Amino acid sequence: MHTRREWAWGYLLIAPMALGLAVFYLWPIVQTLFLSFTESGVFGGYTWVGTANFTDLSVDEEMYGALGNTLLYAVLVLAGVPLSIVVAALLNVPGLRGLSLYRTLYFLPVVTMPAAVGLTWSYLFNGDFGVINHLLGYLGIDGPYWLGDPDFAIYAIAVVGIWSSIGYNAVLFLAGLQGIPRHYYEAAEIDGAGRLRQFFRITLPLLTPTTFFVLVITMINALQVFDLVYLMVDPKSPSLQGSRTIVYLFYEKGFVQNQRGLAAAIAVVLLGIILALTAIQFRLQKKWVHYE
Repeated sequence: MHTRREWAWGYLLIAPMALGLAVFYLWPIVQTLFLSFTESGVFGGYTWVGTANFTDLSVDEEMYGALGNTLLYAVLVLAGVPLSIVVAALLNVPGLRGLSLYRTLYFLPVVTMPAAVGLTWSYLFNGDFGVINHLLGYLGIDGPYWLGDPDFAIYAIAVVGIWSSIGYNAVLFLAGLQGIPRHYYEAAEIDGAGRLRQFFRITLPLLTPTTFFVLVITMINALQVFDLVYLMVDPKSPSLQGSRTIVYLFYEKGFVQNQRGLAAAIAVVLLGIILALTAIQFRLQKKWVHYE
């Protein structure tokens, strides 16, 4: 049995973390929930409007457009997860020279400031003098105005999202690969299994716990994308309609149009979507994730 002194020391040690969670996480959530049922005044203050904000969102075409763009972006970024597995598998080749250098190069986008990433890729995707269209010109392809065309903007932004996440995901997959016992591969080699068969029969099944974690984290991050859209797409560009995400819509309503109640309702809806999709992933993981 623990004494009162031990209990007191335990609570004292977790107090800083608990206080930080309460102040910076729990209280903002409660405040956002409250504000979602109010309407902000022109000169401050608020008025209780009940579920009017959610009713307005249910018939708002901008909300449905932003939701569609956000889900499309999330699907595209999730499609880049297999590329991270391939990169991690290549980095895990025994005897690979310069491994530390490769890890650093792939992880560099993760620690690069989003502003630098967005502005750099904006120049690369520039329709007039961008490097990408310049290279396509050598192939006889007339590249579009990537960030100025509503049909291409979200795909260009998704490319940047995939590029930015490969390094982080590859490090996680590399850790998962190094945690697979070597004797599985030795037994497979004795049975005559080649490297390709070992990859699909041993590596991928035993890597599913890491894959599940990466999919959940990548999906949550993708649904909250804002900085790339804000930095790469001009607010007056016609392509904004095809690349506006839910968080960008939240920014417009809350900080540009000063509709804080409606913006809070958008945040609550996004929270509900993330919770629902995450719950579905946790439910489905029982069917395909294999633990040792």
